[in-house]
Amino acid sequence: MTLYRRPATSLFHGLSLRWLLILLSCCLSYGTTTDFVCLQKVKHSLKDPFGYLNSWDFTNTTEGSICRFIGIECWHEEESRVLNIKLTDMSLQGHFPLGLVNCSSLTGLSLSGNNLNGSLPSNISKIIRFVTELDLSDNDFSGEIPESLSNCTYLNGLNLAHNRFSGQIPLQLGNLDRLNSFNVANNNLSGQIPHFIGHNSTITKDDFANNPGLCGQPLLDPCAAPPKKSHLGVMAGAIAGGLTFVIVSTGMALLYISRMKVVRKKREDPEGNRWAKSMKGTKAFKASLLRSVYQVSMFEKSISKMSLDDLMKATNSFSNTNVIGSGRTGTLYKATLPDGSLLMVKRLQDSQRTEKEFLSEMSTLGSVKHQNLVPLLGFCMAKKERFLVYKFMPNGNLYDQLHPSDPESKIIEWPIRLKIAIGAAKALAWLHHNCNPRILHRNISSKCILLDEDFEPKLSDFGLARLMNPVDTHLSTFVNGEFGDLGYVAPEYPRTLVATPKGDVYSFGTVLLELITGEKPTHVANAPEDFKGSLVEWVSQLSNNSDLRSAIDKSLLGQGIDHELLQFLRVACNCVSLVPKERPTMFEVYQLLRAIGERYHFTVDDEMLVPIETGDVPGELIVARE
Repeated sequence: MTLYRRPATSLFHGLSLRWLLILLSCCLSYGTTTDFVCLQKVKHSLKDPFGYLNSWDFTNTTEGSICRFIGIECWHEEESRVLNIKLTDMSLQGHFPLGLVNCSSLTGLSLSGNNLNGSLPSNISKIIRFVTELDLSDNDFSGEIPESLSNCTYLNGLNLAHNRFSGQIPLQLGNLDRLNSFNVANNNLSGQIPHFIGHNSTITKDDFANNPGLCGQPLLDPCAAPPKKSHLGVMAGAIAGGLTFVIVSTGMALLYISRMKVVRKKREDPEGNRWAKSMKGTKAFKASLLRSVYQVSMFEKSISKMSLDDLMKATNSFSNTNVIGSGRTGTLYKATLPDGSLLMVKRLQDSQRTEKEFLSEMSTLGSVKHQNLVPLLGFCMAKKERFLVYKFMPNGNLYDQLHPSDPESKIIEWPIRLKIAIGAAKALAWLHHNCNPRILHRNISSKCILLDEDFEPKLSDFGLARLMNPVDTHLSTFVNGEFGDLGYVAPEYPRTLVATPKGDVYSFGTVLLELITGEKPTHVANAPEDFKGSLVEWVSQLSNNSDLRSAIDKSLLGQGIDHELLQFLRVACNCVSLVPKERPTMFEVYQLLRAIGERYHFTVDDEMLVPIETGDVPGELIVARE
């Protein structure tokens, strides 16, 4: 296995090439000229009474010069391609800047807190077609909300609050299945609220407040029935009603038939494992170390040889009743062997690697061994399916231990939490600094930290990011509007799409905050009711108010260890710094946590070599196999 240490620029340009192909396929213009023209037109179309845009000096035409403009974020600091425009609270005046059409790679636009007025362009979707976040709140925009906004199919967030928009909210906006935040509060809107088919649980009545004429869900005011019609209208209504009855009856019949199909499917496949049953009799891949095509390739000599048929029997043909966890990389099943011993089998999610690529990855991962990594015992390939065999972890994952469904569950004591943090940090530091080849995790969360019978942490899913899709995982997650588990992703990642060691550090810092606060990463139970942010944002808010102690889990306080808790919390806060360069390396995190837990004797001296390099060069640790 060869380790390629690519510099940040070459790695990013590799990503840019893939993006270029996609952008060209969408008939996009690309390059310095169009983005320069875009920002020039934006500046000239806006009045800037306080001179915030004076830094927009277009006399410097070198590549990347516009990336240093105030409010501008580029895909890469050395490439004049605008990613986000954030011109908030600048008292800017004028209309919606039409020059944005030339920023053809724009994904985020925030013009909130200004004095912009007039109506939004009816063809706004052609101007900002790839925008995922649009914030025009706290301005003086008026007129109707353009129906064409529903063609901005990549929208994740839309904020039009505190303007003077009137008329009805386009019902087509409800079809934006990626939309997870929507706010039109404090306008003059009226009529039916769209039914959002996406993450409508995150859209509440507060997002529609102070609009005198709105009705429907989630507001308590139902929409009024239409006024009485004339005799002619009654006749027309009767005809329409008859047609409606026929249509509804037909629809109900079709719905009944479809539901019966679902019921019949559940009866025929009650355990949801038809895909597994279809593999019975299938020959698994013949590895060079095996004598039988039915065998599973095992890395541990102490483990008995197994076959695909053995895995099927051990998991009851991968029955849903044997599922013990699921995540972005796949579903995890409990496997019970004839002698009563237990294993874990992961069915990889959408692994489209070729056999050669998969075997190459397995040869690498099979050689990665550390006391705080979940042992990968073997693997199996059958048809398009890919399975990994792991040692069983009796205490499940850290997430379920910290956030149990049963409120009466026993609370994890502080020494155990500290032990888990130190062991997990040690594993990740070893992957970053001492493993050969060195590995980035890219999907750290409390769900991938498993616990053995002694609550010794074992990091799982390491190295699996490259087994997902042969197209770069950063690219595929961006297109799907997903950047990893919510609450754990470093803020720079959606902008840069480049995995770095400091990104892993941020994710691990979120896990540390979970351990010290007992809160979930995306929902803070102890925060005020009007707080809608993440765990990191809540702790940051408390820190800014010099009230950091309030973040600590109340069950841990008053036991004579408050100084340890505060030290631990400070380490976590350093890990989740918004500026990547300000975050410590994982080796430093491990050493800091180890010092806090010194009196518990969790570790012994000189367990880890001092890393030769601790810099944060993007791509430095990527195991590349292009």
